[in-house]
Amino acid sequence: MPRAKKPHSPFRYFNSSPEIIRLVVMMYVRFPLSLRNVEDLLAERGIDICHETVRHWWNRFGPLFAADVRRQRVNRMRGFRQWKWHLDEVYVKINGEMHYLWRAVDQEGEILESYVTKTRDKKAALRFMKKALKRHASPAEITTDGLRSYRAAMKELGNAGKQEVGRWANNRVENSHLPFRRRERAMLRFRQMRAYKSSSRSMPTSTITSTSNAT
Repeated sequence: MPRAKKPHSPFRYFNSSPEIIRLVVMMYVRFPLSLRNVEDLLAERGIDICHETVRHWWNRFGPLFAADVRRQRVNRMRGFRQWKWHLDEVYVKINGEMHYLWRAVDQEGEILESYVTKTRDKKAALRFMKKALKRHASPAEITTDGLRSYRAAMKELGNAGKQEVGRWANNRVENSHLPFRRRERAMLRFRQMRAYKSSSRSMPTSTITSTSNAT
């Protein structure tokens, strides 16, 4: 009987150790640093790499590391009976065009799902919530702001009774936008949807989807 093949390591074609690669990627993702800032900080620690290497590792391994962290976190929280979600939307300009970033986080601020649309109507809210519910199942409570699109979408999904709306109740998800805004400033805003997706995917525990056809 043939032996089962071991999965290939994603680091097999790289001369640097996985520990160094993870350090570089997490430095760039965790802190509002430019590529050259990371290069300089690593040089002070005796690690000689180019800022373009930082960019390549971020694009290659950022989504991989973020997905692994999110998977472990969500698997632990699914068994929690009082799992609460916080939903919010925030505008972002991509190549000069206005888009909306929808986000779902849990009661501890961990990002569960993200979604990008050009509108924030009922149709957009419904697509976002269907995707989040399909991936993570239904929570015990969903906190939103006063946007009417949420209530209309939740009414159609049959979970309007789980909605909670309060002036300060949604601070948890609003605070989750801060790292994204810092990254946006460090990159001098997003000129392409591809750069925006890469930045969002590499944020810890986040995923990103877009309905836009922009490139």
